[in-house]
Amino acid sequence: MPRYRMTIEYDGRPYKGFQAQAGLPTVQGSIERAAHAFCGEDVRVNAAGRTDTGVHALAQVIHIDLEKAWRPEVVRNAINAHLVPEPISVLEVTVAPADWHARFSATERRYLYRILNRESPPALDRGRVWHVRKPLDAQAMHTAAQSLVGHHDFTTFRDLACQAKSPMKTMDLATVRREGCEVVLEFASRSFLHRQVRSMTGTLAEVGIGRWTAEDVKQALEARDRTACGPVAPADGLYLVAVKY
Repeated sequence: MPRYRMTIEYDGRPYKGFQAQAGLPTVQGSIERAAHAFCGEDVRVNAAGRTDTGVHALAQVIHIDLEKAWRPEVVRNAINAHLVPEPISVLEVTVAPADWHARFSATERRYLYRILNRESPPALDRGRVWHVRKPLDAQAMHTAAQSLVGHHDFTTFRDLACQAKSPMKTMDLATVRREGCEVVLEFASRSFLHRQVRSMTGTLAEVGIGRWTAEDVKQALEARDRTACGPVAPADGLYLVAVKY
């Protein structure tokens, strides 16, 4: 039974997250239906990350097992054909070893968060960026983000509904930079807690506005208390951009 590794991109706005849910539109559900329409098999999609409602992906990685061996380009083109007109695209398909797993074999996941920092609201990127009107100090945000790097208890930035066994995570990268009218945040870790990136982003935005200091972020992290977290950023600006194996 061949295992097919796929890289996909999607606009998360029409979906109630990645993970299949009965009676609700999800990215996983749409791909499984498209695969069934292509080959007639009941396919189960496994993903590197289960993105939340409204979260986008530029390079999500998934795998499926099929009984019949198909050329990778046939799988890609057929699934894409059955996904029309949904905002999901299979970018690449390769045959993977039988013991390779999209989720469990991953060694790093990288997320990017886009903040549109200007007075005027977005027209073309509505739903794809967080619009913050007040000027943000990206350098101050970057400085504050460095306290998040390393192995920590991230309870403060963990959603109450998070099902992870432990709040302990190792943040390999946390950067903030300005690109014209946008402030871009990037985070890399082997794995993340539920809404961790959005919680950290909303907190760092408080630093950018001037309400918080870098020391406040450090103290919030050390508090290990969800009530010490700043506002949670909306899903609009969040993208899964890379998965390493």
